[in-house]
Amino acid sequence: MKSIGVVRKVDELGRIVMPIELRRALDIAIKDSIEFFVDGDKIILKKYKPHGVCLMTGEITSENKEYGNGKITLSPEGAQLLLEEIQAALKE
Repeated sequence: MKSIGVVRKVDELGRIVMPIELRRALDIAIKDSIEFFVDGDKIILKKYKPHGVCLMTGEITSENKEYGNGKITLSPEGAQLLLEEIQAALKE
């Protein structure tokens, strides 16, 4: 685990402020959900992604399919977008 050299205090309501640099680096926007995990004496925060959300479009549909042993979920539209991006990159 890598320290980023930032220490924050917990306020009276139990809140902490996540540095903007960290939010930008991890693509965490206002109103995004954060999932909490505990590992011994460590608290681990992870941007929450509901199961079945298309990686490209953010859609949740019954037509979404999982690829890469469940690591990637794509809607038909998302799959088409990804395919087009890959084809364009291969032409470069």
